[in-house]
Order: sequence, then structure tokens, then C-alpha cells
Amino acid sequence: MEKKKVLGISFGRKMSNTEVMIKEALLQCQAAGCDIQFIRADDLDIHICTGCISCVVGMTTGRGKGGCVLKDDFHIIDEALMECDALIVGSPVYEMEPTGNFKVVCDRIGPSHDITFREATYKEGLAAGKPESELPDKRSFKKRVGALITVGGAMTENWLSLALPSMYAFTMSMGIDIIDAYKYFGAMAYEHVLGNEKVMHRMEALGKHIVEGLFAETEEERTKWRGDKEGTCPVCHNDLIEISHSGTRVECPVCGIAGDLQIEDGEIHVHFPPEEIKRSRLYYAGKLEHSTEIKTRAVGPGQIPDLKERKQKYLHVGE
Repeated sequence: MEKKKVLGISFGRKMSNTEVMIKEALLQCQAAGCDIQFIRADDLDIHICTGCISCVVGMTTGRGKGGCVLKDDFHIIDEALMECDALIVGSPVYEMEPTGNFKVVCDRIGPSHDITFREATYKEGLAAGKPESELPDKRSFKKRVGALITVGGAMTENWLSLALPSMYAFTMSMGIDIIDAYKYFGAMAYEHVLGNEKVMHRMEALGKHIVEGLFAETEEERTKWRGDKEGTCPVCHNDLIEISHSGTRVECPVCGIAGDLQIEDGEIHVHFPPEEIKRSRLYYAGKLEHSTEIKTRAVGPGQIPDLKERKQKYLHVGE
């Protein structure tokens, strides 16, 4: 039987808090018989996404398989993601969110790795008789579990308020099921996380949670949430909500699902209807809803015949 492969990716400094926390979790996976791999993302040369959308256009037109035209080190992360069965990704928090390089990698994963785009292209290509070498990597479709780790020096937790919600951008497109997440704040109260036994024990537990998900016998057990608290949203388990200015309607900004805000015994609760939960963008149905929108409503070139001439007015403004 082939060993399960667990990938750890850190966007922190070498042997600093984030890296050591991820590696502690990886050691638990290794002890359970898994193969492990670690990548320090900041050691790689990864360019920003230029927004050329050639990855998506190639797939939607049947002429590509989701690859990127940029030639850099992104292929190292890409291949590691394709190979792994589980992912642990961590990032320090600078200004309330993960690092800029974290966002760069998320943008490069983004639509190019969306499983609904890739699956449609793959199935249509096979039906048309194309060889697999010309189609999206079929490893894209295997089920994976994952965990998110974020680290902030601030003593006040709300300085990390956008960190974990933002980190779902890494795993969302590929449909990786997040089963645990940990927010470590107040890190500057310790010289190093190795001096904080409580957090290191929590990383042991996180690694064991990944193992539990990997070897679960049922889909329900595989995707079971193993984090410290349930959170407001029943899908991503974050507490961040966006409040509408009409009635009691609120949305989870991570999942894109709507619920009804209620006060019960003096406490705030949000009721998310089953039909909304099903369309979370962390689920296949939610991603399919999005990719269908793009395929059916996006406008191609030629809608504005004189577009080039219209742009001239703005070409050298402010230069």
C-alpha cells in the first residue's frame, strides 16, 4: 500500500515560529507512517500573477490544461501539491493578514487550479479523444485534507482578525478539506514558540488530526472539523461575518453563503439554511456555480470595437 504524503509549506523565516510549528505537526504525521515534505516558500522565486488569464482561457476553450505562462519556481509548489494527500500551510501575520508572498502564491494557484475548470476540461478532452498528456493533471481531483496555521506577535487577538479567513484562498480552488486551523497570537511574549509548551502540544494535536483525516474510513469522518471551536460559519468555522444593511441577513465572506442573524439568550447566532451551506465556495457546488458564471457570462474581446482608441486618453496620465 502506497504511503500517504503530507506536505508542509511555510511562509515564515527559516527555523522561526511558523516553520517549527509546521514541522512539529509533520513529525506527528511521519511517526504515523506518512511520507513528509517541507517547503520554505520564501526560498523560491515566484513571480506575481499578471492577470493574463491564459490558464483559465486555455481550459475553457479546450486548448490548455491550466498551466501558467510564467517561468519560475512555482512548478516546485505545483508538483508538491499534486503529489500530496494532505497539506499543512502556515504564515506569519504582518498587517492583520498573511504575508504578501503568501498572497502571490494564492493568486498563482487561484483559477488555474480550480477543480471545476480542470475537471470539465479533463472530461471533455477525454471524450474528444485527447491524450492525458494534453489535459489537466488528473491528480488535481484526488481528495485531500489540510490544516491552516497563522502566527502573530500581537498580544491582542483581533490584530490577526483577517489571517485565518484569508488563508482559505490557498486551499479553496483545489477543494482541499480543511479539518483544523490554529491562530497563535501573542507570539512576542516568548523568545520562540519552543518556549511555549501549550502551542507546541497543540501542533502535536494538529498533526494527529491530519493523520485521523487521512486514514478515516468514511467521508464524514475524513472531513470532520477538528479545530478548537466551531465558529459562526458551519463550513469554514470562522467568526468573520459581513452584515447587510437590510434586515438580519449576513454573509460569511469566506464561503459566500448567506444566513440570518439571531439573538438567543443574549448571544449572537447565525442560522445558515441547508441550501446555502451546500453552495459554499469551499464545496464543489459553490465552485461550480462560480465557474459556470465565468463560462456563460464573461465577455471576450471585440465587444468594444474601438477599445484601443478609447484607451489612448489614459495612456500617459500622471507620467
